[in-house]
Parts: sequence; structure tokens; C-alpha cells
Amino acid sequence: MNITYISLGVAIGLIVLGGIRIVRPMSRGLIERLGKYNRFAEPGFHWIIPAVDRMVQINITENMADAEPQEIITKDKLNAVVDAQVYFKVKDTEKDVKASMYNVNRYEWQIVNLARTTLRNIIGTMSLSDANSERGKINADLMKTLIKETSNWGIEVVRTELKEINPPKNVQETMNSVVIAENQKQAAIDFASSVETKADGERRAIIKEAEGFKQASILKAEGQAKAFDLINKAFIGNAQTLKRLEVTENALKENTKFFIPENTTLVIGESGGIIPLKGKN
Repeated sequence: MNITYISLGVAIGLIVLGGIRIVRPMSRGLIERLGKYNRFAEPGFHWIIPAVDRMVQINITENMADAEPQEIITKDKLNAVVDAQVYFKVKDTEKDVKASMYNVNRYEWQIVNLARTTLRNIIGTMSLSDANSERGKINADLMKTLIKETSNWGIEVVRTELKEINPPKNVQETMNSVVIAENQKQAAIDFASSVETKADGERRAIIKEAEGFKQASILKAEGQAKAFDLINKAFIGNAQTLKRLEVTENALKENTKFFIPENTTLVIGESGGIIPLKGKN
């Protein structure tokens, strides 16, 4: 009896221990019973019936799928090597976790192949130069298509990244030569513009200097003209005064008397024989 109880206890203990399941925070669990979905397992402790129940844990953290390099023929008949990456994650709700398990087989592999096919469709309608210059548009179109096609997979496409678009080697060399030529051309234009700007500055400086010299000469000439005019007026005034004095002197010699208006400035007083004459009212 004791052996039977011990065996039974050991069997029950093994069953209990064998049914213990721990779901970590980065996962969600789906518990199936006899091949049929039974319940959803949140993070924490769970117990299932061994050999009857089965738990499948699904990672819900962000994952990256590499589409891997592939050759794509562009619209202008060139073979471009294209590589891209897709970042996605399974949504954490029961509905979405179930969809990722039961609606699609190996969603990681499916996303990779869907991304490769979508890239061929997008870049195949573009020229190589357009594909290189419109990477943002390619990323946007790729993500839009992935979101639409995976809408019932229970996953969220976080972002897509176009890693590289490499043209054939001979085309790459030609493109590099064009870029070098364009850079040299721009450098020559910048140098010519700099020389022209310097020459224009020097010309403006010479013009301003000449205008300053001209203005100074004009001001100097005007000053000299005014000085000559003042000298001339002073000379004429002095000549008139001398003439009056000469006439007066001659008159005094002849003892002649003159009458001048009252408001006239007297050059010689009454002792000289000149008497002011009052004007008639």
C-alpha cells in the first residue's frame, strides 16, 4: 500500500510539475486542448494538463526581417542590387496573437518574401536615377503595401528601410564621373563669381575715390572763387573811398565848401569846411 501511495504521489507530482508554464512579459501564450484553441495566456504563471494541453508562446517585441539583396531590372533596363529591412511586431491582444498563429504560416518568412516581391514591383516601374533619388517614396510605398497585405496577420509593420540600391559597376563608374565633373564645374563657377565680386569691389572703390577727389576739387574751387569775389569787392570799395578822399583833398586845397546830406557819413569834420545840409521836409 505504501508503495502504491508513493507511486501515485510521484505521478501526481510529475503531472503537476510537467504542467507548469511561465509566460514572460515579452510573450503571450495560446493554450490548445486536444488540438483546439482553449484560452489566452497573459504573462505570469499558468498550469496546463500534460499530454492534453499545449501552450504556444508568441514573442510580441519588435523584430527585423532582412529582405536580403536581390537584382531588380529597372525601367531603363539596368540591373540594380536592392536590399531592404522590415521592422514589425505581433500585437499583444488575444485576437491579434491568435491571428499571427492561425491566419498565416511563419509570418517572418512571409514578410520577407512579400517585401522582396513588392520591391520588384515598385522599382521595376522606375529608372535607376529616380530610384536613387526617391528612396523615401519607395519606403512609403513598401510600407503601405505591407500594412495592407498583413492586415489580418495580427502584426504591426513599424517601419521599412531601404538599405541600398547599387547599380552595375560600369554604370556606377559613369555616375561617379558625372558627379566629379559637376563638382568641378560648380567649383569653377564659384571661383569665377568670387573673382568677379572682387573686381567689382575694387572698381567701386576706385569710382568712390574719384568721386571724392572731384567733390573736393569742386569745393576748393568754390572756396577760391568766393575768396576772389570778396577781395574784388573790398578792392572796389577801397578804390571808391580813395577817390572820395582825393576829391575832398583837392577841394580843401581850393577852399571849396560842399554840402552833403545829413545821413551821409562825414569823412572830414566841420573844421575842414564841410557843413552838413539838412534835407527839406
